[in-house]
Amino acid sequence: MVEFGVQVTPTPEIGLHRDLVAAAEEGGLDLVAVQDHPYAPSQIDAMTLIGDLLARTERLRFFPDVAPLPLRPPGMLAQAAAALDVLSGGRFELGLGAGGFPRGITGIGGPARTPAEALEALEEGIPLLRRLWTEPDRVVANGKYYSLDLRPGPRPPHDIRIWVGSVGPKSMRLTGRLADGWAAPIPRYLPYEQWAGANAIIDEAAKAAGRDPAAVLRIAQVVGTITDAPGDTDTTHGDAPVRGTPDQWAAFFARLATEQPFRTFVFWPERHDLTQITRFATDVVPATKALLDGLTG
Repeated sequence: MVEFGVQVTPTPEIGLHRDLVAAAEEGGLDLVAVQDHPYAPSQIDAMTLIGDLLARTERLRFFPDVAPLPLRPPGMLAQAAAALDVLSGGRFELGLGAGGFPRGITGIGGPARTPAEALEALEEGIPLLRRLWTEPDRVVANGKYYSLDLRPGPRPPHDIRIWVGSVGPKSMRLTGRLADGWAAPIPRYLPYEQWAGANAIIDEAAKAAGRDPAAVLRIAQVVGTITDAPGDTDTTHGDAPVRGTPDQWAAFFARLATEQPFRTFVFWPERHDLTQITRFATDVVPATKALLDGLTG
């Protein structure tokens, strides 16, 4: 089964975001990804916006894309995630990262960590988050980066999935060992030609950890525009946005789903408007599913 979602940049244009998400829900999409860059002056808090949008929808699932763990440490992040899951009846998932913008993180008051330290902290934090969601009694931890002693709040009504936004080989291996999924960075941060190699690293790490690689969901996130006239959809290399007709988009997604283990596709529209969201839901998604049904039928 494949799933489809759209990305929202949490600017102060709240009315626009509500309209876009309403169109995504009406169009039958599955997911909404909300960028989480607390240090960006142009953005409002992602978790707060997710709470507002969850309250206005009934079916869509939401995730921060991705929450920087240095700014949302496990104790507070677990409580916030569980609260959003409770309030929405089990529609919150957790996109999580080690913190890819050190200057932004320290600038807002977060810890100064080297990339290696940030990755160690992420590896320590993931199992701690799961403990906070599942253990019924007091959770005590005295780790290198995180120490806590508390009784967790209400349990989330479903198993919140942790989707890691890993970029480098070390974080890919961590994803294969520990994560429920890989929220692949947009091509600006990981060019198209590196996707297959990244998936192979995740597969190998999952196998080495005794896991089925298929248990690690692969989420492709693609920037672009749905056009009327045929455009350039060459995604063999580089990071250029995809600009093409619904049939071209469908062929691109179908290729990713057959040549690589991607099963979820998140559309990052270059221009946030209702037309793009509606065309994605009503034209691209059905065409993609039809192609995949033809290939597997």
